[in-house]
Amino acid sequence: MLREVANRYSIIALIGQGGMADVYKAFDTILNRVVAVKVLRSKLSEDPMTLVRFQREAYAASKLSHPNIIDIYDVGEAEGLHYIVMEFVRGRTLKQLVMQRGALDVPEAVAIMKQLTSAVSHAHEHQIIHRDIKPQNVLIKDDGTVKITDFGIAVANDSVQLTWNNAVMGSAHYLAPEQAQGKEPDPAIDIYSLGIVFYELLTGDVPYKGTSPTEIAVQHLRSALPSVRSFNPAIPQSVENIVVRAAAKDPAERYPSARDMVQDLNTCLLPDRAQEPPLHLKTITLDLKGQNEPRPKPAGRKKKALSRVKGIAMGVLAGVVLLLLVLFAGSVTGLLRIPGFLGYETMPGLVGQTQEEALQSLDAAGFDSEKAEFEYKVDDSLDQGRVIAQSVNAGRVVAQDSSIVLTLSKGPSFLIPDYTGRTLEDVKADLAAHNVNVTLDITSRGEPDTNPGIVLEQNGLVPGSRVDPEADNRMSLVISEYPSIVIPQELIGMDVDEAKRLLNREGAAVITRQVSGQGTNVVRVDPPVGSLYTQEGTDSVVTLYY
Repeated sequence: MLREVANRYSIIALIGQGGMADVYKAFDTILNRVVAVKVLRSKLSEDPMTLVRFQREAYAASKLSHPNIIDIYDVGEAEGLHYIVMEFVRGRTLKQLVMQRGALDVPEAVAIMKQLTSAVSHAHEHQIIHRDIKPQNVLIKDDGTVKITDFGIAVANDSVQLTWNNAVMGSAHYLAPEQAQGKEPDPAIDIYSLGIVFYELLTGDVPYKGTSPTEIAVQHLRSALPSVRSFNPAIPQSVENIVVRAAAKDPAERYPSARDMVQDLNTCLLPDRAQEPPLHLKTITLDLKGQNEPRPKPAGRKKKALSRVKGIAMGVLAGVVLLLLVLFAGSVTGLLRIPGFLGYETMPGLVGQTQEEALQSLDAAGFDSEKAEFEYKVDDSLDQGRVIAQSVNAGRVVAQDSSIVLTLSKGPSFLIPDYTGRTLEDVKADLAAHNVNVTLDITSRGEPDTNPGIVLEQNGLVPGSRVDPEADNRMSLVISEYPSIVIPQELIGMDVDEAKRLLNREGAAVITRQVSGQGTNVVRVDPPVGSLYTQEGTDSVVTLYY
């Protein structure tokens, strides 16, 4: 368990996990403030591309100062750990807000977009393109303030480009069409992502879905954006026009800048814009080269004189019949499986989808979704409820009535902290706050100079290990208690200083009193020898008379 970073940031708790880093709540012991510390996982620091992305996040965000952009306090490397220290935000991500509440009220959605777009505009003015605008990278404070974060794949004018696969595939739902075409990024890609985020806030869902990031990217290129007013007719046309313009497939039809989009958001709810006419764009779909998709032209029909030789025709017919017989026999025996023939289909890729999306994908591929079975497992990379494994691999041709087991994420595992030195009440409160099911086996041990109820030893679940919070976990704790001793007989006649040291070693507080002559030998003990004595704080003492 990580306890401290750079001899300055004392770790309080693990609060988040991403694909390449863990985020901790920590206390800055120099400036006396709570911060968030993002630490690159040690194994990933050996990957040059991952390290560049991590360092780029710090570089890009540190150049910016805006109330809606997370503040970066410190960046560094200590004992092989690369870290970024940033402001600690109490709240939740915008994605969590939408998942919990669904579509937001129009004024609330507009207010969030004003802040978010203002932050993006500020970044653009400093030649920073975020490239990964999505609700998962937007934090909402308890007071409603928006904070955009994760500049890990942002690009500046002087930066080296990351590959399309590394940078974009994980955010396909908010992907600008030109990114799918492999074009150089410019501010217009952030504006497109803002339009998709605005769509999600107003409807509670993303406009394009698919069984793979590539399939979703193709929809960004070819599928018209659904109308938000068809979802909710009460949404003003002026608001829908902002979504349509920001999410235009052709960058030339989008807002010239994020600042222009902010100005439109500032006025979209004014009464004089309520009856604004719908915005119609010229470009509906793009091909893979980025040009307008040509309209198909009717193919001309040419008449050809056909002459057939009876023998050739019969031979062809016989060959076709033979081929069908072979296909039929192979399919019946299972030796030859052809998608769409005699009950066989190609299993789609389901990993990363929600349970509902996976069932829809199975139905769309021709399988019986009622045959699907589910098991659940903790996973630190995918959100709760998403498929992390499928028993039948994607691309396999199997019978349509085949059963399939889908493993769904139960959410992240729990990182066991080091509880030694903390009170038993703290341990129970921490486990309850994270909904971790743990049976505690408690034993006590007298410990000198230690208040009762302090964890002295931790066994079973060692610090730094990860567990399934819902599993039947078990942990043994040794808790301090007031030490108890039997007053030893050998104290009588012992030198008083030696007797005091002996009792101190057993955890007893001792005072001495001289009662006769010049001798230093113990003549009497209170409590008397042979009795059981418990050290209960500073008010409790053993008296040695000499």
